[in-house]
Amino acid sequence: MRSETWPVRKENVVALQRAEMRMVRWMCGTKLKYRFPSKELRERLGIDDIALVLQQNRLRWYGHVLCKEDDDCVKKCMEYEVECPRPKKTWREVVKEDCQARKLNTEDAVDRSKWRKLIKDVR
Repeated sequence: MRSETWPVRKENVVALQRAEMRMVRWMCGTKLKYRFPSKELRERLGIDDIALVLQQNRLRWYGHVLCKEDDDCVKKCMEYEVECPRPKKTWREVVKEDCQARKLNTEDAVDRSKWRKLIKDVR
C-alpha cells in the first residue's frame, strides 16, 4: 500500500508515530525512561517526523496527478466521487487540508521544480 494514495486518519498517524519513535529510540540506543525529546532523537538521525513525510508524499503524488492530461485514467479516478452511506474522510479532503496548511494552490503544481521545493521546504 502506498502512503500517497490512502486517506490517513489521525489514529493511523498516531500509531505510525509511536512505532517510528520506538525504532528511533532503538537506533539511538536510548530508552523511553530517559525521556529524550523525540525531536532531538530524530535530529540525531537526520530524519523527519513520519506525519511530515506522509504529507510530503501525498502532495508530491497530487502534483504529479495534476500535471497529467485531463483524459488520463489516474486523473479521472481522482475526480471520481463514490456514493457511500456514511461520510468518510476522502483522500482529496486530506490533500486539501495539506494544501491549506502549506498555503499551496493547484497552479503551483504546473511548475514541478517549484512544487517540489514548496512541499519539501515547509517544516
